[in-house]
Amino acid sequence: MIDYHIQRFLDHIALERGLANKTLEAYGRDLAQFMVFLEECEVTEPCAIDEKCLLGFLERLHREKMAPASVARKMTAVRCFIKYLCAEREMDKSPLNAIPTARPARKLPKSMDIDEVGRLLKAPNIGEELGLRDRAMIELLYATGLRVSELVGLKTDDVNLKMGFVRCIGKGSKERVVPLGEIAVHLVEAYLDRVRGRLAKGERSEYLFLSKLGQPMSRVMFWKIIRKYAAEAGIKKTITPHMLRHSFAAHLLERGADLRSLQEMLGHASIATTEIYTHVTRDHLREIYKETHPRA
Repeated sequence: MIDYHIQRFLDHIALERGLANKTLEAYGRDLAQFMVFLEECEVTEPCAIDEKCLLGFLERLHREKMAPASVARKMTAVRCFIKYLCAEREMDKSPLNAIPTARPARKLPKSMDIDEVGRLLKAPNIGEELGLRDRAMIELLYATGLRVSELVGLKTDDVNLKMGFVRCIGKGSKERVVPLGEIAVHLVEAYLDRVRGRLAKGERSEYLFLSKLGQPMSRVMFWKIIRKYAAEAGIKKTITPHMLRHSFAAHLLERGADLRSLQEMLGHASIATTEIYTHVTRDHLREIYKETHPRA
């Protein structure tokens, strides 16, 4: 019976909250783990879930030495499920007071400095077809701050080069429009004029960026591309596509962009998520102060 209620809960949040598929999948995995634990405790009905069950599950997660962020995510899924059961009157009393609400400290996003971004952007050989495609992708990513899933999911109709903007579908199927810089516009134009048709091999594809086999670019493929060019550029730190998104945000803030505008461009539901970048820029300012002030 617990699995029946879990599925109803997942259907409910998919409709009511419009969560992204990956978020729904994560909720499903976490609640499936909770259900297995309940079965071990011989709990088969929602009304039998009590404080002992919740604390026992939390202790199990700690014994398995899970990362604090993973524990917090799983307990968030359990909390939401319990609240749903109470709202549906499947439980007479909520046992949620038993769960500690402390959250793990939030990690500051890692970004690249402007010199590193410049070296990465110059690494692809734009005289070669794949090099031009790769340069256009990296330039577009840094110019817009898109998530890598949003980048590889772009369709040709999503990019308006004449007006200079990109339309993308982000988390929770929310649409947003992001400005596109002049350099990125020129590189994407060159890619479309000289490369994309050859990669498509006569087949019709709605996706903007294609692999050498004519298939839509995948997140894993692009991750490997970034790593290759980072090594060629002599960048020692581990570079990921998401670091370009962080760099986009940090560099805009360093140059005076306001948080509300940045929130819109990044597609954050809450400005609290965007505010984390202010800590990154403060650290940057502190470093500059230490390096340049005579009495620092």
